[in-house]
Amino acid sequence: MMQLKSALYTFLFFLLSANFSFAQEMSPKREFRGVWVATVVNIDWPSKPGLSTQEQKDELIAILNKHQEEGINAVMFQIRPATDAFYAISNEPWSRYLTGKQGQAPYPFYDPLQFAIEECHKRGMELHAWFNPYRATFDAREETIAANHITRTKPEWFLKYDGKKLFNPGLPEVREYINQVILNVVDHYDIDGVHFDDYFYPYAVKGQYLDDYATFKQHSRGFADIKDWRRDNVDLLIKAINDSVHAHKSYVKFGVSPFGIWKNRSQDILGSNTAGGDSFYGIYADSRKWVQEGWVDYINPQIYWAFETRAAPYANLVDWWSENTYGRHLYIGHGAYKINSADYNWRNAKQLGRQITYNRANPRVQGSVFFSSKSLTRNPLGISDTLSRHYYKYPALPPLMLWLDSVAPNPPKNLLGIESESGVLLSWKLPSPDHQNEKAYGFVVYRFEEGEELDLGKVSAIKNIYYGDITSWEDTKVEKGKVYTYVVTALDRVKNESEPGLPFKIKIKKGHSPL
Repeated sequence: MMQLKSALYTFLFFLLSANFSFAQEMSPKREFRGVWVATVVNIDWPSKPGLSTQEQKDELIAILNKHQEEGINAVMFQIRPATDAFYAISNEPWSRYLTGKQGQAPYPFYDPLQFAIEECHKRGMELHAWFNPYRATFDAREETIAANHITRTKPEWFLKYDGKKLFNPGLPEVREYINQVILNVVDHYDIDGVHFDDYFYPYAVKGQYLDDYATFKQHSRGFADIKDWRRDNVDLLIKAINDSVHAHKSYVKFGVSPFGIWKNRSQDILGSNTAGGDSFYGIYADSRKWVQEGWVDYINPQIYWAFETRAAPYANLVDWWSENTYGRHLYIGHGAYKINSADYNWRNAKQLGRQITYNRANPRVQGSVFFSSKSLTRNPLGISDTLSRHYYKYPALPPLMLWLDSVAPNPPKNLLGIESESGVLLSWKLPSPDHQNEKAYGFVVYRFEEGEELDLGKVSAIKNIYYGDITSWEDTKVEKGKVYTYVVTALDRVKNESEPGLPFKIKIKKGHSPL
């Protein structure tokens, strides 16, 4: 059965690839289009430690503007790269990657996470707070560690591996501490999701030994094999985070981006048709189980290989993960950083586009996430232009998670408009709260030309998506003499969309210069 489905997906892929314009028009109304904005060692933002507050803000705005042009609708924003903080409401010290010195606040003071949330939401982007749960230090430079860093106040909680410190996941108090760190952000910030990457237990380094045997003996929980115990330690954390996040805010999504291979088929008949490293044995991460048990809302495997990679072909892994989603969302992690690299397969500008097309041919794949931000914004081989002009030419809403909320909000009221100096200024009233007394969380503005059917499934009609309770928007891209009909819908926290409010029709009398 899996081979038959794979053949069907492959056929659809080649059909879409053969007709680029058709693939563009098939752009779905709902699709996850994410990007990782990495802060550790200043990979993406800020460009270097110690920039002024205004310089940091200006850089982030430029990054988000570029991603908005590319059609990105979700940002995985790294806020805790090494048991430090890119946010103000924290018991952990400010990150040295922000200010140049761990524990030193930005000056003039501001809250980077709060700023990022507001800037993302006004651009119709979700913000998923990206945590590194176990990594405590990124290098062996003890002099960079603040006096109140938890590696100093609770040294017994940590393991040392390859010169770095990581939390000991076998300690119950460690798992609870990490849970509370995350819940603090969930409670105090208007984030859309909690996101983990692939760093749990460390990737193996030759000559290094993970010294957690004493913890295993003390907290074995009946396990005879330390490897099974380590996997269970990670499982316990994943389940606890999922349960507690949803208990505090039911609409906040929880997702993990594991290493792309769970197991190879040579290791387990249930594994993928690959021959590479794996997460199950290599880093004690049973990622398939997390989806199977419903402990995550989405799984985002890092399939950073090309179609032509022999050990781990892109198509094989996408097909395997799509057969192991168990009703949860599947977003593919793409290795955009490889574009125009030494790898011959990535020197072809079409590699990433082919991957997006392949995803769209598979109904069990709901989107993509790209590593990392600068890999897109630098536009290697024109990839940024390709996204904005073709694959992501039209806006998209995030895919629905009906297990979190399946009830749409009420429609907006009293849509009105006037012709302004710049275009058409629209305004409306907030809808009444729904049956659970929840208010609208965002809006979608559609525009149709004279004679067009008011079809909300037509993605080219979407002119703006944003999150928040602002009830006005100005359309500056109008033409004299044309007749436009506008429709506005409301969104809730999970991005369920309301029925449309009453439409508003207007004929443009002035000439306007598009902004």
